[in-house]
Amino acid sequence: MLAEAHQKVRADHLKRDAYLYVRQSTLRQVIENGESTKRQYALRERAVALGWAPERVVVVDSDLGQSGASAVDREGFQRLVAEVGLGRVGIVLGLEVSRLARSSVDWQRLLEICALTETLILDEDGVYDPTQFNDRLLLGLKGTMSEAELHVLRARLRGGLVNKARRGELKTPLPVGFVYGHGDRVLLDPDQQQGGFSFERCEEQIAAEAALDGIYIVRTNVPATDLPAPSVVTSYKALSHAEQAFRTLKSLDLRIRPIHHWAERRVRAHIFLC
Repeated sequence: MLAEAHQKVRADHLKRDAYLYVRQSTLRQVIENGESTKRQYALRERAVALGWAPERVVVVDSDLGQSGASAVDREGFQRLVAEVGLGRVGIVLGLEVSRLARSSVDWQRLLEICALTETLILDEDGVYDPTQFNDRLLLGLKGTMSEAELHVLRARLRGGLVNKARRGELKTPLPVGFVYGHGDRVLLDPDQQQGGFSFERCEEQIAAEAALDGIYIVRTNVPATDLPAPSVVTSYKALSHAEQAFRTLKSLDLRIRPIHHWAERRVRAHIFLC
């Protein structure tokens, strides 16, 4: 398998960076399922074994604790797609397809961009070239199975809740000030000292939280000597331009989707004619 993987890796792939995408669906999984996270980070060694220098392996782990059901709010995945589209990525590494995307829409979009930029994809089972029909077919099936698995998990969870509700045993969290009493009746939570419900506003804590409104942190692995803080913010905001460019290419403005050509000269001709 390693020999076959080496055959797919070309010199032009090694000139670009290898991007390792790491994700867990919830913060609880991040804390309790540390072995899975370690396995994902260990894929760096696979990239090095294929010929990438350790410093050329970029780890994208800002989506730890984020669901893969959608690309919305997954800044790490959006950054990965943008970098692939800009032709800066030689290979995308993920432990399995479900780490990258649980949505067929997001997965197929990534596959299409990888094919256009001739970017390889690696998971625990092997290395795939999206420009080759058999590899693209297998990747597409893996993406469909990943989305179906999420549907089955949701159906099982919802089925259990529905059955509990039918038996009258489903208990949901109550608003502040209410508790379950005898026979699961909802009662007002009495204050033991005053004989009624009471609360007090902590103005200092409210003011401290208000001071953080609209503030967010942009994190990068580039040293401050190479990329100062203002440039980090500018580069982060520039990602929206790359996303807008993809939307322009695929939607109402140019309508050049889908493209069924992989050779660069044919792609250029296709876009020129459109």
